[in-house]
Amino acid sequence: MRAVVAISMLIAGFLLQAVTYFLLAAPLGTPASPVFSNPRVPFAGGLFIIGVMLVFMAAVVYELIPERGNA
Repeated sequence: MRAVVAISMLIAGFLLQAVTYFLLAAPLGTPASPVFSNPRVPFAGGLFIIGVMLVFMAAVVYELIPERGNA
């Protein structure tokens, strides 16, 4: 059970990071001005950080959920 939850959190975190970076933050095309370096969505950086936190929290959840079975 705890492995399923932890792996689900890992996948969700990495997916959130990838979607946020490639679809919301990274500018597409040739730079024409300094404004081009700004993210397309203002809160994209915050969503990326949430994805990173989700990945690190997967380890915490894995350690805190008790192992079921032979104890």
